Amino acid sequence: MATLLRVSRLPSLPLRSQFGVGRLISYSATLPGGRGTGLNLLYPGHIPTSPLQKALLAVGAACMALYDPYRHDMVAVLGETTGHQALKALRDQMRRDPEGVQILQERPRIQLSTLNLNKLRNLPEGSFGWEYAHFLDVNKVSPDTRAPTRFVDDEELAYVIQRYREVHDLLHTLLGMPTNMLGEVVVKWFEAIQTGLPMCVLGAAFGPIRLSAKKLKVLTSELIPWAVQNGQNSRCVLNLYYEQRWEQPLEALREELGISPPPSVWTGRTQSPNR
Repeated sequence: MATLLRVSRLPSLPLRSQFGVGRLISYSATLPGGRGTGLNLLYPGHIPTSPLQKALLAVGAACMALYDPYRHDMVAVLGETTGHQALKALRDQMRRDPEGVQILQERPRIQLSTLNLNKLRNLPEGSFGWEYAHFLDVNKVSPDTRAPTRFVDDEELAYVIQRYREVHDLLHTLLGMPTNMLGEVVVKWFEAIQTGLPMCVLGAAFGPIRLSAKKLKVLTSELIPWAVQNGQNSRCVLNLYYEQRWEQPLEALREELGISPPPSVWTGRTQSPNR
């Protein structure tokens, strides 16, 4: 019980300190299994952990993520400690796709340092790049808020989950969903079908409990069926080199991927979050 309490108290640290390499290595040493995982550091920031350590971290992260779904740092820990098999399947899908192979080889990143947001803002309205910049501006979010990968014990899989995190806001843009709780739940349903990541399944299953009865009715009758159908029918979203598609019209990109427009009941085109 004491160990689990220490896990659940991890989020009380400031985000930068919480994910500091030295602090987390010291913290992981307090968990059963100690330091002796027998693993080497595979990439910058990697924190090797044993299966038992991952399980305890996953329990703590899951509790905090359910308590506050906007704790993206805890969602990140949960994804890394529970997603090994799903990440392998996603990596294999990318290896079978020419564009996916190119992404794995070149390792592009979606960050402020790699984006020219002013250029995207000046693209024609309705282009994918313009819509993405509009989404960031209206919802007041930044691509730099995604936590770096720490607990994935495979260098290539660590990139796969990092790429998944960094395209999350692009999926909001493709699906036409804002960052309020309803929009996040819809995106999680789509991601759960597309990726099979346990943390996406958890978010899709438990996210709706925070919605009002009116929004829950809209979610279950219209938005979940739409998200599930599109998740099943669309091309793997990790196999798209988004950075090469900024000038493409959003509707043409949706058609290429097999994503249908949001249901007519949804009128919130990338509107400001309303939690």
